[in-house]
Amino acid sequence: MKRKVLSLALMTTALVTSAYAQEATLTIESWRNDDLALWQEKIIPAFEAEHPGIKVIFSPSAPAEYNAVLNSKLEAGSAGDLITCRPFDASLALYESGHLTDLSDLEAMGNFSDVAKSAWQTDDASASFCVPMASVIHGFIYNKDAFNELGLEVPTTEAEFFAALDKIKEDGTYIPMAMGTNDQWEAATMGYNNIGPNYWKGEEGRQALIKGEQKLTDPQWVAPYATLAKWADYLGDGYEAQTYPDSQNLFTLGRAAIYPAGSWEIAGFNTQADFEMGAFKPPVQNAGDTCFISDHTDIGIGLNAASENQEAARTFLSWVASPEFASIFGNAVPGFFPLSNTPVELEDPLAKEIVGWRDECESTIRSTYQILSRGTPNLENETWGASVAAIKGTENPEALGQQLQDGLASWYAPHQ
Repeated sequence: MKRKVLSLALMTTALVTSAYAQEATLTIESWRNDDLALWQEKIIPAFEAEHPGIKVIFSPSAPAEYNAVLNSKLEAGSAGDLITCRPFDASLALYESGHLTDLSDLEAMGNFSDVAKSAWQTDDASASFCVPMASVIHGFIYNKDAFNELGLEVPTTEAEFFAALDKIKEDGTYIPMAMGTNDQWEAATMGYNNIGPNYWKGEEGRQALIKGEQKLTDPQWVAPYATLAKWADYLGDGYEAQTYPDSQNLFTLGRAAIYPAGSWEIAGFNTQADFEMGAFKPPVQNAGDTCFISDHTDIGIGLNAASENQEAARTFLSWVASPEFASIFGNAVPGFFPLSNTPVELEDPLAKEIVGWRDECESTIRSTYQILSRGTPNLENETWGASVAAIKGTENPEALGQQLQDGLASWYAPHQ
């Protein structure tokens, strides 16, 4: 009789557990709409195979709309269980507003270095609110066929870079460089913060700006705008109305020779371009100069504090922090370089080429992301507009630097 009771109890427990597990469906909010197929076909199946009771839905928004859409959903109580986290202040604000859960007690967080976790921590590092997933590296992706046809060498200095652009433009077969200014953020992300670290010397300048020891009116912060102003001659007709997807299409269709890029483009470009691609670092000003790259802690994932599936979500986050996920993600989404302590062997040749720059250059992150965009005006958003204005030539570089400095000084004490 006792055996029957025990057996019945175990069956009941199993049924309850099974019923609960079948109801655990996690929705992920993200701006990475380009990765939808990769999540659906590779990443999610790998997780669900090990955790058959938990279903996962990847539900991305358009990149430029993500912050606004996510905030609206969070305020309305309709956001997904898991929140893909942009680095530093945007996610810190979500944590401080009570929308993200402190994950410091998640054992798997021990798989990451302090540097990797710093993009998703409070200033005093007492709370970690997103599991680090990957960084992205900035540079330029180019059409190898176009370069071979035109007899071009990969540029290493700015003089070589503009000489190559001149030759491409003179030939007329290709648009020299595919980038528009319609969506604004590309001008700052793939423009200013791509080439800028070579001017302000990476972390040396970025940290000095945070401390108030350098200003946005200093030559090293103004000069990149002057360089961006030169880009306009090479972006093709109608670049002012050209959207981010337009630029992607121009390059992958073989109509443009060079694409100012982040490594996140690799996966999409691999499926769309039928030519061989290569990549080169942001050119230095003079041969022999130390090179600096933006190796930006770009993407993490956190737990919506209002999620009704806390336990299942923490199970998923522990898996995201595992070496298994790092290997799957690093190769399923080439160009997003895992941040876990376990080394990952990358298979994609373009991703391997780009990540190899870490051995040649000094790494930094985007200048506006940590601390400096917490106030109003928001320095990140202001840099978007300034970068567009520089390219269009509607304002001179010195005036742009002064506007940004005035805005920062209006709320940030170290600059007052």
